[in-house]
Amino acid sequence: MATNKVLYISQEIAPYLPKTAMSVLGQKLPQGIQEKGAEVRTFMPKYGRINERRNQLHEVIRLSGMNLVIDDTDHPLIIKVATLQPARIQIYFIDNDDYFIHNVNAKDNNEEKELEIKEFPADNDERIMFYVRGVVETVKKLRWEPSIVHCSGWISALAPLYLKRIYNEDPSFRSAKIVYAIFDEKFEGTLDPRMQEKLKMEQFSDEDLKTLTDAPVDYIALNKLAIDYADAIVQASPEISPELEEYAKASGKPFLPYPGDEDYIDAYNDFYASL
Repeated sequence: MATNKVLYISQEIAPYLPKTAMSVLGQKLPQGIQEKGAEVRTFMPKYGRINERRNQLHEVIRLSGMNLVIDDTDHPLIIKVATLQPARIQIYFIDNDDYFIHNVNAKDNNEEKELEIKEFPADNDERIMFYVRGVVETVKKLRWEPSIVHCSGWISALAPLYLKRIYNEDPSFRSAKIVYAIFDEKFEGTLDPRMQEKLKMEQFSDEDLKTLTDAPVDYIALNKLAIDYADAIVQASPEISPELEEYAKASGKPFLPYPGDEDYIDAYNDFYASL
C-alpha cells in the first residue's frame, strides 16, 4: 500500500532522552521515512526528565483540554510539541500531571536519577492506556488519516488493541495498517492485577482480552496482545525474546527480521509498502 502518511507511537526518541538503540531509531526512522516522501507524525510520552526549556517544548492549547477517563477518574490531556532538527519533524508529547513528573529542570545527575526512578511507578498500566488514548484522540483532532501506524516498544503495546476494537470505524484509522515493533527492552515484574478490569471499563470484552487470561500481565503477555491485533510485526533489536519471536512468526502475519543498524530505512519503507 502507499505509505504516504506514517504515524509513529514511540516509547523513546533521542535527543529528548539519552541515546539508546530504541531512542536513536525513534529519531532516525521517522526522519528517513519523511525523506522518502511520506508525511510523518511522531508521538512520545513527556517523561519528567525531559527538560522543556532546553528542548523548546510548548503546549498546544487547541489540542489540549480533553479529559480521558481511566479507571473511573478524569485525567486532563496536555499536548506539547517540539521540532526535531535538522529534519524539522514535529514531535508531539503526551503529558498529564497524574502520570508524568513535572520537575523538568534537574540540576545534577543525582536529581535526574531520582526523577527517572519516579517515572515508572506501579500504575504503568494506566500510563500505557492514557498514552495510547492520548495519541489517538490527538490524531483525530488533527483530522489526519495515517496509512501506517508504527508502534515502538511496550508502552505502545495497547495501541493495536484500541485501534482494532475501539477505533476501527473511525475515519482516521479504519484504513491504517498497524505495525508493532518488538525490542529487547523489557520491564520487570507485572502490571496492576486490575488491568483487565480497567480495560473492560474501556468497553473491551473478555474475548478481546483473552490473551491476558486472568493472571497479572507481564512483558510477554503484553507483547503477545500487541501481536494479536497488529497487522505486521518487526524485530527491532538484534535479539528479542525467543518466545515472542516464535509467537510473532506463528501468527502468520508479515514479519520483518532485524534489518540491521545501518541501511534499515529502505527495509522499513519496503515493508510498509508491502502491507
